[in-house]
Amino acid sequence: MTMEKKKIVVLTGAGMSVESGLSTFRDAGGLWDNYPVERVATHEGWEANPNYVNDFYNMLRVKYKDVQPCEGHRLLAEMEKDYDVTVVTQNVDALHEAAGSTKVIHLHGEMMKMCSSRDVDNPRYHISLPHTGFGDTGLEVPHDEKAADGSLLRPFIVFFGENVPNLYDAAQEAQKADVFVIIGTSLNVYPAAGLVQYAKPGIPVYLIDPKPVATRANVTQFECGASEGVKKLIEVLKKA
Repeated sequence: MTMEKKKIVVLTGAGMSVESGLSTFRDAGGLWDNYPVERVATHEGWEANPNYVNDFYNMLRVKYKDVQPCEGHRLLAEMEKDYDVTVVTQNVDALHEAAGSTKVIHLHGEMMKMCSSRDVDNPRYHISLPHTGFGDTGLEVPHDEKAADGSLLRPFIVFFGENVPNLYDAAQEAQKADVFVIIGTSLNVYPAAGLVQYAKPGIPVYLIDPKPVATRANVTQFECGASEGVKKLIEVLKKA
């Protein structure tokens, strides 16, 4: 009789991908310093100038197309051999999937997808990139490109102020967790930051971040980067 694997839910933020060379959005020197958030990540910004928004995400996709998962991404994927691991990510990159993680919930959308600007969450109108016909790389979406419903294509990104459609699924996973892990997020971005509140009382909660993070009691923090932190996490779990 095989034992059921322990359920581990991992919430990842921008700090998870820093070691892969991706800029955080919020820290000093991050993307929001150079591109005003209200212009590139709000519905109002899209309505005012969709070309500017699409140009921004075209730039990001081309810039990040060759970025590879870091050791932390790969270690999380390898943990699936011993644990039932669900990754809930605030990141819009696909580095968890590239590393081999098979259960990934994207809270804030996916950079390598486009969608209808009229019916954002309808998968019928989603287009995965790269796509033939979209520039030399297949990643640069023309300004006048339409979705199948006739509306302009827009990035499949959850803009500020929009609903987070996958939050319910993420909360359901959090409720099943035997261990809850937080990597590379300051826990300032809601509603994602509230996911830990769905975890069962008393389960181990680990936080991996190089900076001290003010959080609730009974949270074990590893003050280090993602890769070193996941190594420490694995060692602790082995001894549990």
